[in-house]
Amino acid sequence: MAIAAMPARDSSRASTSRLRRFWDSSVGKKVVMAVTGIIGIGFVVGHMAGNLQMFKGTGAAQAMHDYAVLLRKTGGLLWLVRGVLLGAVALHVTAALQLIARNRAARPVAYGLLKPQVSTIASRTMRVGGIILLAFIVFHIADMTFGLGVPDFRHLDPYNNLRNGFSRWWALAFYLVAMAALGLHLYHGAWASLRTLGARRPSSQPLHRNIAIAIAVITALGFAAVPIGAALGLFTDDTPIMEERQTVSAFTEGAR
Repeated sequence: MAIAAMPARDSSRASTSRLRRFWDSSVGKKVVMAVTGIIGIGFVVGHMAGNLQMFKGTGAAQAMHDYAVLLRKTGGLLWLVRGVLLGAVALHVTAALQLIARNRAARPVAYGLLKPQVSTIASRTMRVGGIILLAFIVFHIADMTFGLGVPDFRHLDPYNNLRNGFSRWWALAFYLVAMAALGLHLYHGAWASLRTLGARRPSSQPLHRNIAIAIAVITALGFAAVPIGAALGLFTDDTPIMEERQTVSAFTEGAR
């Protein structure tokens, strides 16, 4: 029995070793960042599309409520998606920090004079933008999922939670700053992910990134439209018809 089990054990060790070597390499970390970045892009685009129901006019509050309820009715699927997103964020941030540390170790003395040739403001602000986005994620979950500080917060009422949440000028301002950072992050990240995975070839015009521009502009403006609409008074007080029996706990409930 022991002899028969050895090949499987050796195969498992070899697989673990290959995975470890992949993760330890700079190329491997960039691939991990590319894949997790694409997962993040898929999420923010879907999230943005859901938020645009705020502009539905009559019935917008009900549409947003039904959307929130629908998400929670998926049960285990919702938690699976949350787990994938959490893992993707953790891997993305870890790989980014480790690559930054390697770059600094490779050049402990900074350039005396650095003149970017084909880099963009998006690529030069990835680190700062990443920090802003991490802070925003924490704030947004506390704000719109747990309702910390949101006036008259109600679970499964995202329409009024967003409307009331953006009545605070500082929250609205932070949201817009974060969306600007998101747009820049998406612009460089989408392009870099495609290049890393070999989906884009080197170009004689490296700054012409149509797909990345489209993703960044549409997503950032789509998100920013909601707080801007709230500031302009486009969202009126409207109470959705809540389901008679809400069995979702306060921990798992929340609104986008």
